[in-house]
Amino acid sequence: MSVVERSQHEERALRRAIQLAGRGPSRGINPRVGCVILDADGDVIAEGWHRGAGTAHAEVDALSKLSEGAARGATAVVTLEPCNHEGRTGPCAQALIAAGVSRVVFAVPDPGQHSSGGAETLREAGVDVEGGLLLSDAETALGDWLPAARLGRPLVTVKWAQTLDGRAAAADGSSQWITGPAARADVHTRRAAADAIAVGSGTLLADDPSLTARTPDGELLESQPVPVVFGSRAIPADAAVHRGPHEPLRVDGHDLGAALRELHSRGIRSLFVEGGPTLASAFLAADLADELVVYIAPTLLGGPRVAIGDLGIGTLADAHRLTFDSPETLGDDILIVARRGTR
Repeated sequence: MSVVERSQHEERALRRAIQLAGRGPSRGINPRVGCVILDADGDVIAEGWHRGAGTAHAEVDALSKLSEGAARGATAVVTLEPCNHEGRTGPCAQALIAAGVSRVVFAVPDPGQHSSGGAETLREAGVDVEGGLLLSDAETALGDWLPAARLGRPLVTVKWAQTLDGRAAAADGSSQWITGPAARADVHTRRAAADAIAVGSGTLLADDPSLTARTPDGELLESQPVPVVFGSRAIPADAAVHRGPHEPLRVDGHDLGAALRELHSRGIRSLFVEGGPTLASAFLAADLADELVVYIAPTLLGGPRVAIGDLGIGTLADAHRLTFDSPETLGDDILIVARRGTR
């Protein structure tokens, strides 16, 4: 088989591996990974994918479909660099070496601090290794797992609703509802898309939110975020947050970076912060907001209750620079989505 023919077989196999990866769970601590094993003629002899934490990784799943010795001299095509660490399952790099695979082709390098290095282990064992094939396609397929793994923390979206003059509530504290029903429905859709939703303990005690994702009729959406409460104050036993499908997680709010790393270790890839001005401002001041979702109502309130408090920025040169998505109209309100820019 020529080099060109081999490349064509491997690209087809990797596209199939990306499809297989999509069968795995979209949430949790582990990525979606697919694997296709080719014989010396470039024909598919086994396929596998990862079905979730504690189950066989894609490479091991594919190898399990073969009889002993059938993988000797074969090529394993994988969406993610084979792992190199002992977790709930053994390292995939060692499994491939033990099976006698002679070549490994993967798309995305493993960004994990403990799991990376599989390619080097394979090369040291005499396996031919090539990385980076269909890199962009495979990165897209990995979804939010990949940037979260690179950061070592969940991707953070900070949301707030405000009046045109930047107030989150009237002087007497009333804030329901600043925005209209279309904006509120959009919030619940975004909640459902996140792994977790966060508030501070002060907001939880003051407002008693359920922290669920609901339809306009109040029915629970199929996908529900895990509630996360930042702060040390106790959650009342009869709080609405206990009545949702997930029990709330408690994290210390004094060190947001450490709290995010803890959440990531629990399999939280994306966090929707909806905890009022204090928590929102803390994430912004700590430069831990990857995305801002801001709903602006055509209303003026004035007064002291601003949507965002002091960020510790003393001069314009130190301002946080963001990039905007196209504004969207939701009923009478405007939605602005902004993401990290350059400093």
